[in-house]
Amino acid sequence: MADDSERIAQVTYLFGIKPDEVEEPAAPVTTPASKVRFVASPEVEPTGSRSSDKKSSRPENVSMHALGRKGMSVAEMTRLLENREIDADDVSAEIERLEGVGLLDDSALAENLVRTLQDRKGLGRSAISAELRRRKVDQVAIEEALESIDTDDELERAIEVATKRAGQLSSYDAATAKRRLGAYMQRRGYGGSILSQAMAAALEPQSSRDSGGPRFR
Repeated sequence: MADDSERIAQVTYLFGIKPDEVEEPAAPVTTPASKVRFVASPEVEPTGSRSSDKKSSRPENVSMHALGRKGMSVAEMTRLLENREIDADDVSAEIERLEGVGLLDDSALAENLVRTLQDRKGLGRSAISAELRRRKVDQVAIEEALESIDTDDELERAIEVATKRAGQLSSYDAATAKRRLGAYMQRRGYGGSILSQAMAAALEPQSSRDSGGPRFR
């Protein structure tokens, strides 16, 4: 007796249909792999990644905006970034980047300030030094920049400043005009022999001048 698992169920055909007329089920239609298109689902960027990128770009945004207005010393930029509550590591990295590309250079800044303060504002050596210190420029850079000031150029500029100021003191007597002129020149950063020579030239009596000059009461 055959095992039940080996028995084959008897097929019963409908009346009037021959076995060879029975249609076989259609084979499933398959598409060649080469014609299958896969649509990749969009990658969702983790929120933490966007936050990190934004955080890393913030120091650069702050520094570049500030440098677009004026040149800055390393100390000034460091203080600015720290005041914006940027992490210390990010501040250090940004300072290093700016120095690496030449956007922060205390020596270059000091040289530029010396020219500007001397030529445009008529300041003397001590006033220039004070302004560089106020701008937190590196001390070595300050000393090197001040050494570049030519004594003859400084004297010439001092005489121009003193002469212009003396012309505004003509309503005072000679002693008062001299005192006021001396105080003014000291505030402009002139001292020592430069101050003495500039005042002497500016207060020189009219009779000894070729042209121009103040006249005091």
